[in-house]
Amino acid sequence: MKIDTSLYKEPSGKKKQSIDLDGFLPKRFFNRFSDKQKEEFYREFSTLIKSGVDFNQALHILTSQQKSKFLSDLYGSINKSVVKGKTLFETLKTSSYFSPYEYYSIKIGEETRRLPEIFDQLQLFFSRKKRMKRQIVSVLAYPIFVLCFTFAVLYFMLNFVVPMFSSVFQQFGKELPKITQFVVKLSNHFNSVFLIVLGLIFSFIIMHKTLNNNDRYKSIISTIILKIPFFGALMKKIYLARFCQSLSLLLSARTPLITALELTEKMISFYPLKKAISESRKDVLKGETFANSLSKHSFFNSKIISLTSIGEDINELDKMYDGLSNQYNDDIEHSTKMIGTILEPVMVILIGAIVGFIMVAMYSPIFDLSKVIQN
Repeated sequence: MKIDTSLYKEPSGKKKQSIDLDGFLPKRFFNRFSDKQKEEFYREFSTLIKSGVDFNQALHILTSQQKSKFLSDLYGSINKSVVKGKTLFETLKTSSYFSPYEYYSIKIGEETRRLPEIFDQLQLFFSRKKRMKRQIVSVLAYPIFVLCFTFAVLYFMLNFVVPMFSSVFQQFGKELPKITQFVVKLSNHFNSVFLIVLGLIFSFIIMHKTLNNNDRYKSIISTIILKIPFFGALMKKIYLARFCQSLSLLLSARTPLITALELTEKMISFYPLKKAISESRKDVLKGETFANSLSKHSFFNSKIISLTSIGEDINELDKMYDGLSNQYNDDIEHSTKMIGTILEPVMVILIGAIVGFIMVAMYSPIFDLSKVIQN
């Protein structure tokens, strides 16, 4: 990638944002360091460092090239912190815009003098993450649209169509079928039911925020997620791919296995995997093989365990986990496409079933009336 070094100058003519005591921009609600921006940041930083440009000049160049005031100020604050004598790891750790996965990876790169390779791996990580998000959005866009349309149809029928039929049914002087009574009652109390459902959703969100740091709660929620058909398996593959990619990155930098597991545990947020990594690390410290420690946890399948055993025997765990990471990423791409293919007809059947149920409920009394008239 070609970098325009003629832009190497201090950004001027811009109103500075306020910074915190560490020299870093405070996190704002509307300021977001996206995966695409991170991918570009690590790619350009790697290119500059590989070409022989020092840290200070590289950050100046990156800062001056930004059209976004937020990115310009963010890169500038990173540069100021590094100039004051902090390492890049310490600088990014004090920022709320970088994840543990990023700054712990950079820490390994600084300690092993392989920072450009770490930047390349982080650029690849965010490239895959961005592509995965796009796939998930494309898969879920149609079902979400259909669900919104279904709710709109349901709202219209229960608030306008059913009341019209209900006023006609009152003139029959005859008991309505059970299915019709249910739909009429639902129509009469639809707004109350909607508010109750909305209240339950908000209550769950508040409860989730409150109990998010409770291990038992995280264990229950993650167990429920993993048991959801299709989506549970996809979530498991996503986190296994992240686990394999993290270990591959750290082990390829000649990080000791115990340290690599400790850092990977900090990078992973999914509770079952985080707990399994923690217990496996303790077993390895006691002298067990890594493969044997993984075999104690159901989260890891036989493929990971067998390849880990082979990798330990030939001392090439980093290559084994790199291959596993690529396999899981390919499986994730295929799974997202399959879920999209399955969800489309399911959504069509769902909306058809709802509309059909209401229509049958409304027309069954009319059919009974026609029989009475014929008799």
